[in-house]
Order: sequence, then structure tokens, then C-alpha cells
Amino acid sequence: MSLKHEHEIHKRRKSRNVGVGLMLGGFVVLIMALTYVKITSGAFELPKVEVSQ
Repeated sequence: MSLKHEHEIHKRRKSRNVGVGLMLGGFVVLIMALTYVKITSGAFELPKVEVSQ
């Protein structure tokens, strides 16, 4: 038995926070995957810098 009884609202808040954290992690992985695919494709070139004199 725990010393401190956890209220029901804290359990719901924790599960919501876990869900939001997983969604945020999935979004970060998606952005990283899209960036990796874009960079490793053959058509990727760095922008050319024009120097005016």
C-alpha cells in the first residue's frame, strides 16, 4: 500500500500526458525521417550563394 493515495484525476492526467508525449515523439520521428529522405535523395543540392561585387 502506498503512503499517498493518488486521486483519480491524476491518473487521467498522467495517461493524457503519456499520449501527448507519444504523439510529440512520433511527430519528431516523422520530421526526421522526411528530412533524411529528402537529403539522401539524388536531387538534393545546397542553394548556390551569389556574390555581388
